[in-house]
Amino acid sequence: MSKLTHSRPKENFEPTLFVDGKGAVLGRLASYTAKQVLLGKVVAILNCNEVIVTGRRNSVIQHYKEARARGGPSITGPHFPKTPEKLVKRTIRGMLSHHQGRGRFAHKRVRCFNAVPNEYANAKTIALPTREISIETMTLKEIGSLL
Repeated sequence: MSKLTHSRPKENFEPTLFVDGKGAVLGRLASYTAKQVLLGKVVAILNCNEVIVTGRRNSVIQHYKEARARGGPSITGPHFPKTPEKLVKRTIRGMLSHHQGRGRFAHKRVRCFNAVPNEYANAKTIALPTREISIETMTLKEIGSLL
């Protein structure tokens, strides 16, 4: 009796949707992207360095330091990234059911970039609507450098 495997062949990454992360709030960007990839779109997120996180500076830094400290060196996880593009992708993963096939394949349809790659320089991007934010904010680049 053979074991069934549910694997898909490797496919080239050809985005159908380009999202500009410049000035976008991390949670809103992640939830929008998660919804789009669950609908079957292939998404490229550009300018992840400039995605912002709202909240008091000290509490935001403390939150990310605690997330990175979980597990320790002798335990095999959880692994929490430092770089901005990986922080965005990790946040999107938290909004998907990544333990199930549907969420796992949706997560593979997302790519994040710190800048705009040359092949996507002329692509039409979607900027998420932003409002005037009256509280403190930090960019992911700042958070990554402080971790």
